[in-house]
Amino acid sequence: MARYTGPVCRLCRRERTKLFLKGERCYSLKCPVSEAVTDRHSRAYPPGEHGRDRMRQGSEYLAQLREKQKARRIYGLLERQFHNLYEEATHQAGITGENLLRMLELRLDNVAFRAAWGASRAQARQLVRHGHVLVNSKRVTIPSYRVRLGDKISLVPAAREAFTVRRNLDTLDRQPPLWLEAADGRFEVRVAALPERQQIDEPVREQLIVELYSK
Repeated sequence: MARYTGPVCRLCRRERTKLFLKGERCYSLKCPVSEAVTDRHSRAYPPGEHGRDRMRQGSEYLAQLREKQKARRIYGLLERQFHNLYEEATHQAGITGENLLRMLELRLDNVAFRAAWGASRAQARQLVRHGHVLVNSKRVTIPSYRVRLGDKISLVPAAREAFTVRRNLDTLDRQPPLWLEAADGRFEVRVAALPERQQIDEPVREQLIVELYSK
């Protein structure tokens, strides 16, 4: 399956905000868009030869496009995947933008990330693909698998002893959101409720995405 293999810090620079795509580096001064980096080596501007020129105020369409790209990159989806989710969201009852974010949050790779098993969504996605994540005691290797209310997501015994997983649980300052209940020493989480908009802390203005796709 196709996926982005380029430098992820470039994506954060393009969106001019932290997307937390690289785990620990995003929390350090090495992050090029860190607010603490103020010297001449700071690169808190879009990439490319004319990156600094792109910092000017753009059009309404540009703002909508950038918001869509930001959300897509935060959750690690390709354009077709993201658009298909939007189409599904439009056919559900409720607010389309909130439906979209809810489906993104319920992806299995995102749940593994929210549980702090992976320092980034990419690392959490790798745990899923390598068969280290169970859903209701059954191995699931599809990162886009959508968990349901009441599902129990856990790590296989071998993954619980992995240095990376234990280090993430010990060092990452990240608690499961209110819609996830942690158990078994944080090696298991249960979907206690469907995520509400106020429980999703990603800096995404979903209304702009809806306006973009509605054109």
